[in-house]
Amino acid sequence: MGKKDKRGAVDLGGSVITGIHANPLGVLARQLSIPLHKVRDNCPLYKPDGVPVNKVIDSKTEMIFNKLLDKVNELRKIMGGFANYISLGSVLEKLRQLYGMARSPEERQLLEWHLANLEYANAGCLSDLSAAYWDQDDPYEMGGDHCFLAGGNWRLIKALCDGVPIIYGKTVDAIRYGVEGVEVVTGKQAFQADMVLCTVPLGVLKRRTIRFEPELPQRKLAAIDRLGFGLLNKVAMIFSHVFWGEELDTFGCLNDTSDNRGEFFLFYSYHTVSGGPVLIALVAGKAAQTFERTDPSLLLHRVLSKLRGIYGPKGVDVPDPIQTICTRWGNDPFSYGSYSHVRVQSSGRDYDILAESIGNRLFFAGEATTRQYPATMHGAYLSGLREASRILRATRGRQNYFRRSVQRNVGPSSDQLGDLFKRPDLVFGKFSFVFNPLTEDPKSLGLLRITFDNCTEDTRKVLEKSCDPQSNQSLQLYTALSREQAHELQMVTGEDESKLVYLINNIGLKLMGANALGITYNSLVTSISSARKGRSRYRISAPLLNTV
Repeated sequence: MGKKDKRGAVDLGGSVITGIHANPLGVLARQLSIPLHKVRDNCPLYKPDGVPVNKVIDSKTEMIFNKLLDKVNELRKIMGGFANYISLGSVLEKLRQLYGMARSPEERQLLEWHLANLEYANAGCLSDLSAAYWDQDDPYEMGGDHCFLAGGNWRLIKALCDGVPIIYGKTVDAIRYGVEGVEVVTGKQAFQADMVLCTVPLGVLKRRTIRFEPELPQRKLAAIDRLGFGLLNKVAMIFSHVFWGEELDTFGCLNDTSDNRGEFFLFYSYHTVSGGPVLIALVAGKAAQTFERTDPSLLLHRVLSKLRGIYGPKGVDVPDPIQTICTRWGNDPFSYGSYSHVRVQSSGRDYDILAESIGNRLFFAGEATTRQYPATMHGAYLSGLREASRILRATRGRQNYFRRSVQRNVGPSSDQLGDLFKRPDLVFGKFSFVFNPLTEDPKSLGLLRITFDNCTEDTRKVLEKSCDPQSNQSLQLYTALSREQAHELQMVTGEDESKLVYLINNIGLKLMGANALGITYNSLVTSISSARKGRSRYRISAPLLNTV
């Protein structure tokens, strides 16, 4: 974000590597020579009027907060399973009243700040969190410093997806799965494969925006409904300079009431890793929900008022930002929230249920499928490795099964296809066709191969970026069509992109990779290959007969 002379990389979603010890993202960063910046411990707090919080009162209130959590732990041991029917928020408030803690206005505001920080960690209101299991993943917490990644997390993503074909701009409407394979439906297109890995956020699964055919098992649907999926929103701002001081990575602000305790309660400074003077304001809890319904200009006015209240008395001028971005994760149709938490009547077991695959065809990954590391970037990454292992085992098991049984529904091999298209019957542009030489019937089916060596911008739009313009590898897609349709396609005027659009939109054919060609295509390839061999034998033997 920003302008030419003032630009910065900003993560609007996950941004912190939480614990560097044994963290796979830390390992990846070091392998890729990406610098990590430790989030420094110094986090000054300021009252709603901008006055710094007294450090003695701050220390005392933090101790009260930790004692309250210890009491919750003691109480749930006594209550047993009944603790899962009450919220962490209600227990904390009852204990605070019972022990007469945080009575003064400043102590109460400080305690509310710590509660907002707890809501930030869980992306959920304390009134939603299970008193019994809200912290069930604590034993698996990564140790060590919390870190920012220089340049942002896109650098990891870019490295991980290198060479992987990614199709953008497609909204998945349905996932069909069964014994024969899977089909992912996006609008009028369908992508067929042996297996599918579903990594959509829990919020999308909760909204049922993707139709599963057949419906997901009731056990999985119940776990989806039980688990919580909350909100964390951000205001990302890039300024002309770092007015808040080079020595700070974080600072916090208290609020007046419990309802707005999460509004701009914590600021992250990204100036050390973003390449520009970037400041992020976090919004958690109930405030994050209100944030989604508030005009962005009003939100910017509020956050600047906070900053000017803090730095104005110090003689520091707080300029208007060059650019501001307000997130709306709760209304994002590809997320519907931020990350998961254990809600009242849920438990860590629900994460395990979400991770269960169905029939070795449909697999699930993402932060909401890992019981040990939910709500973390490394948890999402580790869940991907877990599913890669499961898919590999399932694939090997299927291969072993087919070795011991009669092969069926197997597509043509790449060698067969390569041999066929060495001598195509018709070629124009990127389009090559082979037909059965023993029939001239215009309705007889043949095979079309389209080869994309260097994708132009127009081609990428048609294929929804399934080819990488920087890649040296060609992309080859196939479909079956009649002689009549091939000649119809040949008559289409314009470049290859125009013919490709006509093929998909007008003729209505689906393109697929060689691995997706099934038994129908295998039969077609075999019949064309056999017919060609027969014709070749006839042509070779005829001259020999003449010479005799």
